[in-house]
Amino acid sequence: MAPSAMSRSNDWTKSLSDAQPVPYWLDDPGRPRPQPALTGAETCDLLVVGGGYSGLWTALIAKERDPGRDVVLLEGREVGWAASGRNGGFCAASLTHGLSNGLTRWPEEIHKLEELGARNLDAIETAVARHSLDCDFERTGEIDVATEPYQAAELKDWYEEIRGKGLADGVEYLDADAVREQVDSPTFRAGLWDRRGVAMLNPAKLAWNLKRACLDLGVRVYENTPALTLKPYGAGMAVRTPYGGVRARTVALGTNIFPSLVKRVRPYTVPVYDYALMTEPLTDGQLASIGWQGRQGLGDSANQFHYFRLSSDNRILWGGYDAVYPYGGRVRAEYDDRPETYAKLAGHFFTCFPQLEGVRFTHAWGGAIDTCSRFSAFFGTAHQGKVAYAAGYTGLGVGATRFGAEVMLDLLSGERTERTELEMVRRKPLPFPPEPFAWTGIALTKWSLARADAQGGRRNLWLRTMDKLGLGFDS
Repeated sequence: MAPSAMSRSNDWTKSLSDAQPVPYWLDDPGRPRPQPALTGAETCDLLVVGGGYSGLWTALIAKERDPGRDVVLLEGREVGWAASGRNGGFCAASLTHGLSNGLTRWPEEIHKLEELGARNLDAIETAVARHSLDCDFERTGEIDVATEPYQAAELKDWYEEIRGKGLADGVEYLDADAVREQVDSPTFRAGLWDRRGVAMLNPAKLAWNLKRACLDLGVRVYENTPALTLKPYGAGMAVRTPYGGVRARTVALGTNIFPSLVKRVRPYTVPVYDYALMTEPLTDGQLASIGWQGRQGLGDSANQFHYFRLSSDNRILWGGYDAVYPYGGRVRAEYDDRPETYAKLAGHFFTCFPQLEGVRFTHAWGGAIDTCSRFSAFFGTAHQGKVAYAAGYTGLGVGATRFGAEVMLDLLSGERTERTELEMVRRKPLPFPPEPFAWTGIALTKWSLARADAQGGRRNLWLRTMDKLGLGFDS
């Protein structure tokens, strides 16, 4: 490394000297106290397992559909402590991990999927108002930015393609000057601004406020109460917990990356660890130097991409790029902290925004994403329809989990709805192979994606083969 590059690297590292290795959103003095753990036996109509977005939306909507339904929710630790409280806070309308992924996999359904996704995001905004969910919700949209000439050309071609298919409503193409009028980075060459399809929010506050709304509607919530086993019991199901258990007519599983109580579901997801930094609050002068008056979310167009947004107090969250799969697919707290990734992210941040030289990071953290081979949620039932599950959101679950909650409740009711009729709901992705094949395949894919980014987006034989098998990564 040249001396000047070494000096810049040291400056970037200094920006991390005060960063606490905890999620910024969870480091909040207003964090609510957990509900007591379950002791003894409970019975209910619907048992929801998991206190992240998936479980919380399921419990809330179940009570909204039928206020007389008796609902219990179990959370193994505290509500929102895992992915739901440590993500970037991008609440997207897309149910398919982006339009490109959806158009590739479900071209015949894509207009319906886009319509359902837009309605779902509208319903979240309505719920925020109805239940007074204090979560800094801002319907700002998101800009996908190109940082290389080939990416700018691809964004332009993609915009023309979706316009031709009638899928560009609310989407605007921005050339280099136009995108830099929105957010000023010397690296930006073009952008696609989805004006209505994404909202920004505080993810931990959303989870905590959903818990409060559930309690207000009469849901019984037990925290620090892991569900240990799931078995049939008479006409319903029984779940054992450390100090008791619950008997329920039906069960909805919202455990996502954690091992499913339906064991045959486990091979369909693997944990991929993602990492983020949060800056100190920007001064008025620092904020003016980069513009960003529209407060949109942003993400770049590389395979190894970054996502970034402003918080309510004008900090910048900067995350992404590294996606780390631990051998064996285990979820462990030790993987939540990765200094080598933080240093890399800090360098990328100052390359994007050199005018922010001297800004410090206050928080640095990571967490596991429940990844499936088609990069968007899958659904199903077990035990003769008495158990439903949804998983595999692959990092885009802040909004889509509400749709997944609706699907699980539809499935448990036995109803045929516009949701349960979707091919996306009726079919599952391919499961991941056992080790060492899973680790080898994911490592080869990650290497190939980095190589494609370095070679003008050209995908090698491995990526082209994955594309043909329906396993291709585009993010």
